[in-house]
Formats: sequence, C-alpha cells, structure tokens
Amino acid sequence: MGKTIVEKILSEHSGRDVKAGDMTIAKVDAALLQDGTGPLAIKQLEEINLVKAANPEKTFIFIDHASPSPRKELSNDHKILRAFADKTGARLFDVGEGVCHQIVSEHYINPCDVLVGADSHTCTAGGIGAFATGMGSSDVAIALALGKTWFRVPETIKVNIKGKFKKGVYAKDVILYIIGRIGADGATYKALEFAGPAVKNMSISERLTLCNMEKDRG
Repeated sequence: MGKTIVEKILSEHSGRDVKAGDMTIAKVDAALLQDGTGPLAIKQLEEINLVKAANPEKTFIFIDHASPSPRKELSNDHKILRAFADKTGARLFDVGEGVCHQIVSEHYINPCDVLVGADSHTCTAGGIGAFATGMGSSDVAIALALGKTWFRVPETIKVNIKGKFKKGVYAKDVILYIIGRIGADGATYKALEFAGPAVKNMSISERLTLCNMEKDRG
C-alpha cells in the first residue's frame, strides 16, 4: 500500500520507515516562535539550562502579534525574544518586518521540510508541500534546541476538490466549507491532504490560504 505525503516526509526525517500511528523521533528542518508563545518556550529552555538553537539559520523568531507592544508586560516579552536571538544567532524578525507564516512560507521552507511552530497556524506551510504543524511551546523549545522532536505520525484525510470556482468564490471559502463539513475538531491530530483538479489549478497563495486554517497539533 502506498504512503501518504506525511508518512513519506516523516520516514525520511526519521531515518526509518514509519506509518500512521507510529511514534518516532524526527529531524526538524525549521522552528518558529512568535511573541505570543515564544517567551514561554524560551523560559522552558532557561529552566533546564538548554538555551541554544541547533540550527540558528532555521530558527525563526517573530514579533508580529503584539506589534508594536501595547503594554509593558509584552514589551518585556519582546526583550526576552531579542535577547534569545542575540545569544543563539536565531533569526529575529522585529516589529514591522512581516507576519510569521507568510514570511517563512515565502522565503525559508521547501517542499518536504518539517516545520514546527508554537502557533496553531504553522500548518500554512503545508501549501508548499511541507509537513508543518503547530505544537505546544515546550515541544517547540526542545525541537529548536535539539533539532529534532517526537511525533505520532498522523492519519491522513484526503480531500479531493473538483470543478471550477464561480466568480467570488475563493480558497478561503473552500476551507470554511470543509471545516463546516468535518467540524472544528474533525481532523484533530490528523493531516489533511488536498488533491484534485481544483487544487492543481490553485496558485501558491491560494494553497497557503487553504492550509492556514488547518490546526492539527496545538
């Protein structure tokens, strides 16, 4: 039986053959933190004396959610992120330098990469054929420090999309319709694999939009 794209990617990054339901430790190509969740991840690393980045060039820290800071508590969080970037060499995207999911997907992630992020919309990068998933801040902290993390290989729901969109119908409408059909928790800890002629004809920006609203591991 053939493998899903997620099984293929995680097999490659695990160095062994894995299938849905298996537990595995896989190499992580890139890790993403943003100012809402990043400070917690960094504090976790400080607590276990593991303040480092295994791959600084692919460790992305964004100050984009509270940008600019609306209150002193968030300003202090921003200082934590900047200090971590200075210490580890991680790539910092400061106030006004862009939104994390868009910048990372456009410039830094390749098809078949593994991207983890402390943000539920990290799966946006699935639009370019990566395995991209949101995780808890502690899990992402370990992934960026060690360059690997554990996964339970998710089952896949294949979604075939056919036909042509009528005027005024966009990728956002499609994913909202799909969510309406399967429910908000209908794909919990599962991957959605989009296929069919309508997807084949989508632009990359439309595919990113389609994947942005998936949330498989938060």
